[in-house]
Amino acid sequence: MRIVDAHVHIFPDEIVQHRERFIARDRWFAQLYAPERAQLATMHDLVASMEGAGIDLSIACGFPWTDQGLCRYHNDYLCEASRIYPDRIAWLAIASPMAGEGAARSLSEAFDDGASGLGELNADAQGFDLDDPEQLAPILEICQVRDKPAMFHVSEPIGHDYPGKGASTPARMLNVLQLFPGLRVVAAHWGGGLPFYELMPEVRAATAHLAYDSAASTYLYDHKVFETVVELVGEHRVLFGSDYPVLKQLPLLNKCKSRPGFSDSTLAAMLGENAVRIYGLEEKFT
Repeated sequence: MRIVDAHVHIFPDEIVQHRERFIARDRWFAQLYAPERAQLATMHDLVASMEGAGIDLSIACGFPWTDQGLCRYHNDYLCEASRIYPDRIAWLAIASPMAGEGAARSLSEAFDDGASGLGELNADAQGFDLDDPEQLAPILEICQVRDKPAMFHVSEPIGHDYPGKGASTPARMLNVLQLFPGLRVVAAHWGGGLPFYELMPEVRAATAHLAYDSAASTYLYDHKVFETVVELVGEHRVLFGSDYPVLKQLPLLNKCKSRPGFSDSTLAAMLGENAVRIYGLEEKFT
């Protein structure tokens, strides 16, 4: 069985060693990483974690920087990580929607360099409006033309607060899907609860090209969320993702594997096959 962690974060050595410089440059980075206990990881830390967890491949996401220059800087690092560890790390490019055509050019270049998708986009972090198609069109149209998925940070409209939660709720994610029909989307963090609204026919129709990842599950839901979402949307639309280093990879993977009632085929889909298909990663396993 191929094991893919579809949502991890790694950072250049400079950021890990001198986070204070970047805390001063980006308010969202400061919100998440000003506390010393907040962990940052490099590509090498990630691969060591994968070895311990028995994970074959991880998909490293870009951080939602507001500054497009920082997006390019991070993309360069993720591209390098994939070249150093071609069989262990795939990557998603990050772009700042408010940079307009400059973001679109940078994203297109990242796809040329091997990025498997766009993300993790975050409206609260990057200052764009999920309800404004003109802000999103330059980069999302590139995704559609290149047939690459876009990953969005989505958060719950109710429940406990936490650093980085934001207000990118299911209703706003649904609006993006309706503004860009046909766009392939991965909604992080279980889509902020969007799967539960798929019992409504109109929502189910709008989410036909949407998948959900399990990033940060332990901080959000009871682990029954795994089988509940599979029952609601089907096993082929759920991706295992840890949000490493926010969560350690091995404990969450074990929680997923131990959920009652999952067949071998369901686990194979969730733990690897879906990510390989959605992000076009077949060549990583040839």
